[in-house]
Amino acid sequence: MTSYLTIARDATAEVEDRGSRFLCTLRRVETEEDARALVAALRREHADARHHCSAFVLGPDGAVQRSSDDGEPAGTAGAPMLDVLRGAGVSDVAAVVTRWFGGTLLGAGGLVRAYGDAVRAAVAQAGLLRRTLLTELALELDHADAGRVEGELRSRGVVVLDVAYDARVRLLLAAAPDEVGRVGAAVAAATAGHGHLESVGERWTDAVS
Repeated sequence: MTSYLTIARDATAEVEDRGSRFLCTLRRVETEEDARALVAALRREHADARHHCSAFVLGPDGAVQRSSDDGEPAGTAGAPMLDVLRGAGVSDVAAVVTRWFGGTLLGAGGLVRAYGDAVRAAVAQAGLLRRTLLTELALELDHADAGRVEGELRSRGVVVLDVAYDARVRLLLAAAPDEVGRVGAAVAAATAGHGHLESVGERWTDAVS
């Protein structure tokens, strides 16, 4: 797994059916604790609402998936909300739909439609963003060569994350896993074969999709 989709920005959206209001709050989250904290915060913020149903998907592979009907008939809220997130292919996302009852029972079909539509509208508002796994590469250079080599690497499209000056200069580079070879070739060309790249870690980065 070297990339996955998430939402580009936090978003809210509201739908109404026969007097009932369904407000979806959509947020980027990293852990189950973050998702549950969002639910708790919205309970406090909208204490007058009857339900705060939720669904979230976590991890690059979407391995963690949870949903809650929060008192609505089983399968009429959390499940359709989770289905929308799955259908959008997003992860590291929590959706909470806060419902204010309007006095008219909507039936199972009406609830499924309203909860799903609220999340669908929020996803449309949020937009999508692709997260890509990058390999971090360290390159140490003499001070006399560092500026020239850094300039050459940047001109070849190599991503330079950081430059640290000590007894020697340390460049921190980044490359997608399938681009490490190309970066190695660029380093070899810029240093006449004397530069040695060391893989020092990985990081996920965001890019608009």
